[in-house]
Amino acid sequence: MSVRFPNALMTLIRELGRLPGIGPKSAQRLAFHLFNRPEEEVRALAEALVNAKTGLTRCPVCFNVMSRGEEACAVCSDPRRERALVCVVEQPADLLAIERSGEYQGLYHVLHGALSPMNGIGPDKLTIDPLMERLADVREVVLATSTTVEGEATAMYLAKQLQERGVTVSRIAYGLPVGGDLEYADEVTLGRAISNRRPM
Repeated sequence: MSVRFPNALMTLIRELGRLPGIGPKSAQRLAFHLFNRPEEEVRALAEALVNAKTGLTRCPVCFNVMSRGEEACAVCSDPRRERALVCVVEQPADLLAIERSGEYQGLYHVLHGALSPMNGIGPDKLTIDPLMERLADVREVVLATSTTVEGEATAMYLAKQLQERGVTVSRIAYGLPVGGDLEYADEVTLGRAISNRRPM
């Protein structure tokens, strides 16, 4: 005879399991963790989730995440940013990763995905048209999509579209992590590190 959890717990496990990267076992572990936390802590989490959904929106310029009621996100509103340089990323998390490097001072454009015909994601499902409308004052577009098949396909598609409009297009270099040993690097990463070498 199998034990059945109460409906409230089963519903929580099912909803947690819908989150990306959360499998059935992780969802179950999280549900039990939340059950064992004080009620005020769980209520604070629930409130934070609702506030994030109702209080956030997409920037009308670059489609980054911003607070509802503002005219543009913090990056687009920053007058110190180089306006003729736009870095294209797949997700807001990618933008944050580049910002943490402290090496980039231009603007961004968030696609909210990558081309994936097998999953029904074509150019119309991404923010490609608004990107093309931003090109009037743009000198260079840096393509910073992922190295997955979809990310590479998206970069190739965008490069063609942008070059037809006379914009300089560059792709971020991929190579070895700092402190990494060559013998542990995969062939693709090592190949990119060699092909993207620069003079010293």
